[in-house]
Amino acid sequence: MPGRTWELCLLLLLELGLRSQEALPPPCESEIYCHGELLHQVQMAKLYQDDKEFVDMPLSVAPEQVLQTFTELSRGHNHSIPREQLQAFVQEHFQAKGQELQPWTPVDWKDSPRFLQKISDGKLRAWAGQLHQLWKKLGKKMKPEVLSHPERFSLIYSDHPFIVPGGRFVEFYYWDSYWVMEGLLLSEMAETVKGMLQNFLDLVKTYGHVPNGGRVYYLQRSQPPLLTLMMDRYLTHTNDTAFLQENIETLALELDFWIKNRTVSVSVGGKNYLLNRYYVPYGGPRPESYSKDAELANTLPEGDREALWAELKAGAESGWDFSSRWLIGGPNPNSLSSIRTSKLVPVDLNAFLCQAEELMSNFYSRLGNESQAMKYRTLREQRLAALNAVLWDEKAGAWFDYDLENKKKNGEFYPSNLTPLWAGCFSDPGVADKALKYLEDSQILTYQYGIPTSLQKTGQQWDFPNAWAPLQDLVIRGLAKAALPRAQEVAFQLAQNWIRTNFDVYSQKSAMYEKYNISNGGQPGGGGEYEVQEGFGWTNGVVLMLLDRYGDRLTSGAQLAFLEPHCLAAALLPSLLLSLLPQ
Repeated sequence: MPGRTWELCLLLLLELGLRSQEALPPPCESEIYCHGELLHQVQMAKLYQDDKEFVDMPLSVAPEQVLQTFTELSRGHNHSIPREQLQAFVQEHFQAKGQELQPWTPVDWKDSPRFLQKISDGKLRAWAGQLHQLWKKLGKKMKPEVLSHPERFSLIYSDHPFIVPGGRFVEFYYWDSYWVMEGLLLSEMAETVKGMLQNFLDLVKTYGHVPNGGRVYYLQRSQPPLLTLMMDRYLTHTNDTAFLQENIETLALELDFWIKNRTVSVSVGGKNYLLNRYYVPYGGPRPESYSKDAELANTLPEGDREALWAELKAGAESGWDFSSRWLIGGPNPNSLSSIRTSKLVPVDLNAFLCQAEELMSNFYSRLGNESQAMKYRTLREQRLAALNAVLWDEKAGAWFDYDLENKKKNGEFYPSNLTPLWAGCFSDPGVADKALKYLEDSQILTYQYGIPTSLQKTGQQWDFPNAWAPLQDLVIRGLAKAALPRAQEVAFQLAQNWIRTNFDVYSQKSAMYEKYNISNGGQPGGGGEYEVQEGFGWTNGVVLMLLDRYGDRLTSGAQLAFLEPHCLAAALLPSLLLSLLPQ
């Protein structure tokens, strides 16, 4: 098989390239926004507190003109332009960030969506109404010049308006948008969701995948693949089969990207299994975090720097940027320089793909294409077997990321360890009971304010003491979907804890945050590469989902310590008896 041998040689060369000094390709072609001397000098001068600010600034003139003027200026100063002159150059040739976007009030926003009436607690109902109002604040539309002069912007043009996360994130993001869409659908804003879906589908048609976010510097990395699930949620609310028919091949194209570019073979018990990983073989510092990446690389030998930058990008592709998940097994598991994302097979990524394969099978059946439906059914069965063989741990009662180099599972706690429960990607009917015991054994149910992202304190934002909305959803809905009454009750109590944390912080700060610190009574989160951001798209979406599911039971009252599941029955007995009394 000469063709296959050549392909394997290429893959081997790529892997070796990551370990050598040989430069990997840049994240995009732009010599302003992705690589080159201009980017390097401006970002290393730290003209802005946040590196993202510079790479989000539109150009005032054509890029060729900007580069020519910069080259002359740089030569005149021996390639080290003094800070003041560099500042003046940027002010003259760039516009302030955000100029290319305009506020947009979604046309399908309405005053009183039906789900609000399901919320019994008056304070929570009023709060949900305020969160519903926030969609208008987070709506954005691109100015026509982004289409007519794309070379002057780092923003990737999209035809349809969209909802952004908020704060420093003024463009759309891939996996954030799933939870945003869940909230929008509860707000009865299906047209807004359709537009956002169309934007993502257009990106797949152009680039073959959905980029991390709507900027050219994000082009070569994706994010957790939830596009198929987004389509499923939209269809459930609208029954728009014509839209599915038009776009089914594009959905297939996106899954092909993950299969072709992110697949790895794992050998367990003498058998090979194909699973997926995050992997971004592109070089240089991330443009939006350039100075941090460059400084971190300076702590390593020169030959290891390209590998570090590729692993940082893979960490960003995971959505968990950054976490002890990607540092464990490295020489210094508390340092970001030990990051090794691509060396791990993540539970959540494979559960998302398993779910997508099941949905694709359902979609093709719905459209009458049984041969394609069978193809995706088979892919799901193969992945299910791989999840069971490689990632499932019967003794622990959970799935764990698999370390490709050390050939063992990472036994640390992460909410992502239970993603297959949420994704419906398991065959053992007793798995919910085992997952519940896993949460008890890990002491996770003792946290009153939310489920921690890990039990590791590394200073990274996807670690203790931060808690993130999408991870609460993974665990809560995973348990809620189980037939086991005890699992459903724990799901409710976890939802109650999270709602109270979000509500209490909102009551104090009049804001929603991207993450929360659950170690000190519930506060805005911290750590990582930037200040905690307000907004906030996916946090709002998850709160609305929980209020919709449990609105008749959730309360805004005083925070209660979490009770162990075996105490739940006793704790719930008074309220049960009250409900039986004549009103």
